[in-house]
Amino acid sequence: MNVCQNCHAGCCRSFAVPTTGADILRIERDLGLEFWDFACRWADPHSQIAQKYAPQFHFSDEPGMPYVICLAHVQSEVFPTTTKCRFLVESQPDEEHPLGIGQCGIYDSRPGACRAFPTKFDTTGELAVIYDIPGSGRENESPAYGLCPRPWEPSDVDPLQTLQDLAAAKFEMSFFHSVAMVWNRQPREWNLFPEFLRLVYSNRVIKEESTEATTQAEIVTIADQLKPKQHRAA
Repeated sequence: MNVCQNCHAGCCRSFAVPTTGADILRIERDLGLEFWDFACRWADPHSQIAQKYAPQFHFSDEPGMPYVICLAHVQSEVFPTTTKCRFLVESQPDEEHPLGIGQCGIYDSRPGACRAFPTKFDTTGELAVIYDIPGSGRENESPAYGLCPRPWEPSDVDPLQTLQDLAAAKFEMSFFHSVAMVWNRQPREWNLFPEFLRLVYSNRVIKEESTEATTQAEIVTIADQLKPKQHRAA
């Protein structure tokens, strides 16, 4: 049986899921949603979310606070004192499943970080390694934050799709680090960020004979095109 089958999805409750610009635009396109419907900036002063994986962004309204762009959390209906990923679909607990069952509501459009979980590349970049998962995603809190019901084994992981997912996630997060580097040179208002992403990512495909590309200098030019709009909440 797959580890995730019949699980209450403690990972989708415990963690703030870092996204890339590609993740965000895919969700917008596939689900017909707007950035503000599902994305948020998550304060990360101690780099607990970013770790060594996701970039941190700064914004002019709070220049001293580093943020990671993540999927938003909402209050859980099954565990009212806890939160869950905006897209986690819950079921009520029963005798067989005392914590209920959780399912991803956007599985085919989920972010790269979710697709790669719980694996990473080894030092050669050729093998997938299953990393150690603690018993709970948050210490001394609700059982809703309990993680995988049993340890993962290599047989639980698709040896073809997993490597492709890891490669895509690494590539997109690397590009997102470049985007963050340029943004942070001149932090703008949070409400301008979605438009900035759309402008940057719309310039990632060019004709072969073209000498223009979305370099860091050109991303700066793109940022200069942004105009203040009505403020949106974090």
